[in-house]
Amino acid sequence: MPIMKLADASLNYRFDGAEGLPVLVLSNSLGTSLGMWDEQIPAFARHFRVLRYDTRGHGESSISPVPYSIEQLGRDVLGLLDGLGIERFSFCGLSMGGLIGQWLALHAGPRLQRLVLCNTAAKIGTEQVWNDRIKTVLNGQQQAMRDMRDASIARWFTPGFAEQQPDVARRITDMIASTSPDGYAANCAAVRDANFREQLAGITVPTLVVCGAKDPVTTVDHGQFIQAQVAGAELAVFEAAHLSNVEAGEAFTQRVLEFLVG
Repeated sequence: MPIMKLADASLNYRFDGAEGLPVLVLSNSLGTSLGMWDEQIPAFARHFRVLRYDTRGHGESSISPVPYSIEQLGRDVLGLLDGLGIERFSFCGLSMGGLIGQWLALHAGPRLQRLVLCNTAAKIGTEQVWNDRIKTVLNGQQQAMRDMRDASIARWFTPGFAEQQPDVARRITDMIASTSPDGYAANCAAVRDANFREQLAGITVPTLVVCGAKDPVTTVDHGQFIQAQVAGAELAVFEAAHLSNVEAGEAFTQRVLEFLVG
C-alpha cells in the first residue's frame, strides 16, 4: 500500500472504489489498523472513493516523537488529503477516530460533507485510566500488548459474538498485539487529553452518531450527549459492544451508507 510522507510522520493508506466518486475517509479505533473496516468496503466502495489509513503509531504508519494529540492526528488527516489533492470529503471515525472526526468538524468544517461518529464520546475515560494504561504498556512492552489484546475482547465485543464468531473477534483484537507499545501509548495520551464537551455545538456538518447498546467504553448516554449538542444530529443504536462496525456488520453498513448518500 502507498505511503504519504508528512512533515514528521509517514502514513500508510489505501483507496477502494472508482476514481471520480465522492471521497469517504475511514478512521480507526485505538489499537487497530485500517483492516478493521474490511467488512464495510464492498458496499461503501460502490458509492465512494474510500480512503483508509493507519493512524500514526499504528499498523504500517510511522511512530513519531511522542506523545500525540487529537489535533495532531486531525492535522495528519488534512495533510494526507492535501497531499492527495482532495478538498471535500465525508468522514467516518470510530472511538479515537470519532474524536478525530469531532476535531475535523470543528476546525475544518467547510471541507466536510457528512460526518459519522461511531462508538465515541466528547470525552473518553478519565485521566487516571489512561495514565495507568500508558504506564502498563510502556513497562510491559510487547507482553503488555498481548495482554491488552486478550482484555479487549470483552470490551470490543459482546460475549455472544465473541463465542459465535471467534475468528472474526481474534482477527481484530490481534491488531492490538501487533501495535507498537510506544505508538499505542502515545495515542492513549491523545485520547486522554481530548475533551470536546464544551465545543460540540460548534459542529454544523450533517452528523450521524452511532452507538452500541452493550458498549462498556462509550455508552449510549455518551452518544446521546453528542446528538443533543450537535444541531440536527441523527442517532443509531445497534445491539453491539464497542466495535459496532464489526459486530453489527451489515446493519451498521446499511445505516451508515443510508446517511452518507442522503
